Amino acid sequence: MNWKLITLVLVLLGFSALSAYSMVQVGYLGIWKAGMANPGALQILADVVIVCCLAIAWMVRDARHRGVAVWPYVLITLTAGSFGPLLYLIRREWVTRDASRPVPQYG
Repeated sequence: MNWKLITLVLVLLGFSALSAYSMVQVGYLGIWKAGMANPGALQILADVVIVCCLAIAWMVRDARHRGVAVWPYVLITLTAGSFGPLLYLIRREWVTRDASRPVPQYG
């Protein structure tokens, strides 16, 4: 594994733990309600929505260039935020890693 893949997996694991804790404490709708609780929280929520939209635009363009299906990652981003781009980047790095390995020659 390369350092990019390790870093992405560690970020995904940490974010998953935080998200699971948040879901247990307040639930899915509670997370959205907290994002609208005051102007400061609303600003953070708007920032996250903007960044997720930018990530979707980048994923769609990158996936077209690479010839891969992007809709699962877009759907995950729309429903679960950063999980979509993180999973897309992990898949992208994994495929790139496999493509750079030499193919053994027999014969």
